[in-house]
Amino acid sequence: MVYIILADGFEEIEAIEPSDIMRRAGIEVTTVSITNSKYVKGAHGITVEADALITNILNNDMAPADMEVVMLPGGEGHVLLDKCNEVHALVNDALIQGKYIAAICAAPSILGKKQILMGKNATCYPGFEKYCYGANITGEKAVVDGRIITGRGPGAAADFGFTLVTLLKGAEIAEKLKEAMQYND
Repeated sequence: MVYIILADGFEEIEAIEPSDIMRRAGIEVTTVSITNSKYVKGAHGITVEADALITNILNNDMAPADMEVVMLPGGEGHVLLDKCNEVHALVNDALIQGKYIAAICAAPSILGKKQILMGKNATCYPGFEKYCYGANITGEKAVVDGRIITGRGPGAAADFGFTLVTLLKGAEIAEKLKEAMQYND
């Protein structure tokens, strides 16, 4: 299960495109609102209905047992994600349990402030490098270093999604999906 965490102001393409790509690959994805409502308004005025509320998926501040990935989209909503204790609980539990942690655009800064990126290759939206403490910023569209996956920004959302498919389902399935979606490198 991939949990995509949404806060008001999230960058729509960074949440929806990877979600769509992963679902096409047969990966179970749950969008999770950090608000008291399942309706979350994106940075460009697109409101989506999340599958669940964060309070409903947490069990005594522990990540759900079926979690394989916790994913944080960027956009202005990354500030609210960073202020949310439940988001930090999920990220901490994913780290402790050896699960994947994925963040794109401005959201890698959340991982950087938590010192998770120390000594790791990573990427982020230009200007947020200073918050990715200790990371080797590559500038690539999507970067995998161990269990940490980072994406550069909105234009890298597809690459980020295909990278997650590769990790969870294998390169062959990711390549077949790229072909079916007419995705060109």
